[in-house]
Amino acid sequence: MKMFSMLKKKNQPFCRSEYDPLEQVILCKPQYMEIKDVINDTQKHFKNEGIHIELALKQHKQFVHALKSQGIDVIFLPALENYPEQVFTRDIGFTLGQTIYVAEMASKIRQGEENVLKKWLEDEEISYYNLIGDRIEGGDVIIDRNKIFIGLSNRTNQDAIEHMRSLLPAYEVITIPFTEKYLHLDCVFNIISPHEAIYFPKAFTKKERNILKYHYDLIEVSEEEQFTLGTNVLSIGHKKIFSLPSNKHVNEQLLSRGFEVIEIDITEIIKSGGSFRCCTLPIARAESKHEK
Repeated sequence: MKMFSMLKKKNQPFCRSEYDPLEQVILCKPQYMEIKDVINDTQKHFKNEGIHIELALKQHKQFVHALKSQGIDVIFLPALENYPEQVFTRDIGFTLGQTIYVAEMASKIRQGEENVLKKWLEDEEISYYNLIGDRIEGGDVIIDRNKIFIGLSNRTNQDAIEHMRSLLPAYEVITIPFTEKYLHLDCVFNIISPHEAIYFPKAFTKKERNILKYHYDLIEVSEEEQFTLGTNVLSIGHKKIFSLPSNKHVNEQLLSRGFEVIEIDITEIIKSGGSFRCCTLPIARAESKHEK
């Protein structure tokens, strides 16, 4: 692990959950989005159809506008032609407490994306931990106060999880294996409040289902809505959640629980296997009084 210690300037990283009020977030436009190497089932399904870049850009712009209308500061990393998956900024790092951890990408097609993030952090004089040698991606890291759920996948290995556990003795690090074809943990599990989460039960064994049930009141996602990434919503605080209009069952359950669902169509982007959470790297969330 390599650490850069720099004085923080205007951007102050802080995240303690997936649901506190979002203040600042990093995105990247899908300018060069393309399914080159098939790395998940969704891409396999849409490989021959491909991605309509103009439509993807239009949908992404609508998402950005909706974020800004909620008072959220949106930062853009520069889109580079040699990184076709760059729109999924969540995977290149994660913010935990006051620290931004920069991942080392497992997939060859995505290796190098993290350097774009590091360049921005260094330009802004923001400290970060560079997880050199650790196979761990942000899509597998889901935080809730003093608990961190880390998915064991073909992108995040057990050694990396143990390393994180040793670095974070004040946190309870919970390893969650899941069926690897779903790529990242946030494709099958997501925390939306101190006591509620969304999950796709078929991705887990009985042991993992029981672990998740112990910690949360779970909203189940059907196989059809898992394919359209029903768990991969984005919570922005105050019980507001971004979700696809097509995931009607998920949205109905959220509404019945008192959430405000902000429906934005980004179906062109999810052809590559990521939705709202995948497209956003939170840098700062307001400290909330929510507690378990």
